[in-house]
Amino acid sequence: MRWTPGHGDRPSADVALAAIVAAARRAVGGGREPLDDLASLLTDVAATDDSDLGRAALAVIAESPRLTAWLDNSARQTVWHRPSRSSQLNQLIKRLHQPTVAPLVAALASTNSDGHVRERAVRVMLTDRSPDLLPFLVLRTGDWVAQVREPARAGLALLLADDPARYLPAALPMALLMDARTRGGFAVNQVTAALLSAPPAVRRVVGAAGSPAQRRLVFELEMTQRRLRIDDLVAVAESETDVRLRSLAAEAACREAVWTGRLPILRRLARDRRPDVRSVALTGLLRLGEQAEVATRLDDTASLVRAIAREAARRAGIDARAHYRASIGGPEPTPGAIAGFSETASESDAHLLDGLLSHPAAKIRAAAVRGLRHLGAVDAHQVTPLLTDPSPSVVREAVNALRPVAATLAAELPWQLLAGPRVELRRAGYRLLGTRDVPERLRAALLLAVDPDPGLARRGRADLTRLVRDADHTTWRRTRLPTLDIPPAQRADLGALAQRAAPAVGEQVSAQLAAWLTRSVQAG
Repeated sequence: MRWTPGHGDRPSADVALAAIVAAARRAVGGGREPLDDLASLLTDVAATDDSDLGRAALAVIAESPRLTAWLDNSARQTVWHRPSRSSQLNQLIKRLHQPTVAPLVAALASTNSDGHVRERAVRVMLTDRSPDLLPFLVLRTGDWVAQVREPARAGLALLLADDPARYLPAALPMALLMDARTRGGFAVNQVTAALLSAPPAVRRVVGAAGSPAQRRLVFELEMTQRRLRIDDLVAVAESETDVRLRSLAAEAACREAVWTGRLPILRRLARDRRPDVRSVALTGLLRLGEQAEVATRLDDTASLVRAIAREAARRAGIDARAHYRASIGGPEPTPGAIAGFSETASESDAHLLDGLLSHPAAKIRAAAVRGLRHLGAVDAHQVTPLLTDPSPSVVREAVNALRPVAATLAAELPWQLLAGPRVELRRAGYRLLGTRDVPERLRAALLLAVDPDPGLARRGRADLTRLVRDADHTTWRRTRLPTLDIPPAQRADLGALAQRAAPAVGEQVSAQLAAWLTRSVQAG
């Protein structure tokens, strides 16, 4: 719903805020038009002089520092230069000189191209002292005009020193985004100094929220200051979603556990569901001489963990290859055992996996195909029937294994799969056709572009666009595709498919494709 004030009764604040939330979601994806729409909505809200609604709108924008930065740039280039809004915008600028200024008015004014307006907006922000305005204030600390930049910098430093609990969470995300900018270092230095001196409760709040970059900064500062105990490190290693930060915590926790001989902590982390944590913990156990315990992980699902376990087995005098042979030949083979076998066996041993291609468990069939591919021992006659396996994972592994030998398959098989009723079958057929010549790849892309599955249709349209643009002689390309040297009947078939796909691929791609087919007719 488009909210436009000034026509009839004013809609409720909830409706206005919902419109801003929807516009912000569209603008997060980038693009000038969504950003302009969002800036126009914010301007409309600012014109109502509804301070509560304005603060709620600022809170929506503050959720994404990148969106705030994009909005700042977009508003300065477009919104403030629209003749249709000149009267409304001039009123907003005049309101900067009133005794009380709504926060949203100050935020929007800080995006103006006139340095005098931005300078006045900064002074209003520092008078208001609202955390909602901190992202816009941080942006101005990197302003190219010294009269704007210096007050913003002084104000940010004072606010962070006076009340870090209130202002640090609002300033930190934007400061980190500013770090790559020419004049962005000041904001990063200020939030770093504020973090170092902030109370532990503030650091915990900031370090548990925000972007991975924010959590990394807090964690690294805490590590530098030696403020984290081993229990804190274990908690981060077990709960953190960012791989880099989780690995740092796990390494630090395991390093201290090795130094102090805390086997229970290493064993606890060795049971973690994430392989990066398990591998670090198992390395710690290996350093403490627990070879036999680590060797029990020979069948782990992660390749790095299996490698560590094989080193432990070697030190303990355990034959890992014999273990894998026994595991895959036993009543309950596991995907990890099959993967370990393919990592240690030779091509001459690949026949031991043949019986697993018909195993009742899909994960075992998929692992067997993956193992054969790893050993370079794929038999097309054995693997081809798995292209129609009931399990999508098995079909995917079969395609991966057969693509290098796709030329040996029956010519019609990929087309039959592309016309199949299941998404994974059509995807398999299309991937096999990706090894064919240009006319067949073009035909496959035209068929996939109108596939009922949205994901497959997107892929077909993208590949079709790439093929057509590579063949376009009106644009510069390092290598251009040749004319389509095909019989008239095949050319007519491509033309019919192109007409059917035209609504899906758009006018430009359709025109380029038509020109390509025309050149091919003339060349023929």
